[in-house]
Amino acid sequence: MAISASLLPEFDHEMATTRKTLERVPSDKFDWAPHPKSMTVVRLTSHLSHIPFWAVMTIGKDSLDLAAGPPMTPVADTAQALVDFDKNVAAARVAIEGCSDETWMQPWSLKMGDKTLMTLPKIAVVRSWVMNHNVHHRAQMGVYFRLLDIPVPSVYGPSADEGQMG
Repeated sequence: MAISASLLPEFDHEMATTRKTLERVPSDKFDWAPHPKSMTVVRLTSHLSHIPFWAVMTIGKDSLDLAAGPPMTPVADTAQALVDFDKNVAAARVAIEGCSDETWMQPWSLKMGDKTLMTLPKIAVVRSWVMNHNVHHRAQMGVYFRLLDIPVPSVYGPSADEGQMG
């Protein structure tokens, strides 16, 4: 089985559960954060909506140079974040689906000017910096929901709020 074919079911599942999370973000709590060092709800929502696009950047390029400035996440309201998320997921899915096993194994580097901070195969970058990164921030949003008394959606099984799969 091709790497892309094995990755797509996981990608689809994670993106669908992230979308369920984004759908619950309350616009009246955009400026709320659980701690001064934490992202606000709107910043975290915007970040979650942008992460899938990193798959496109990783597959399409061999490196990212942070000295040129990190990829910026546009801050968006909930409706725009969902539009951006769906657009970014669709673009990522096309990039993943069209990526050959040979390309997946090519090195990708994170740089800071002339200094290479890390180099990994593209598949490892997509798994860690897209998939795992998405799961990490989605879990943060779950904690925000709990603290704001917003029902937490089920992800890998029933949540305490939903008590069922779905």
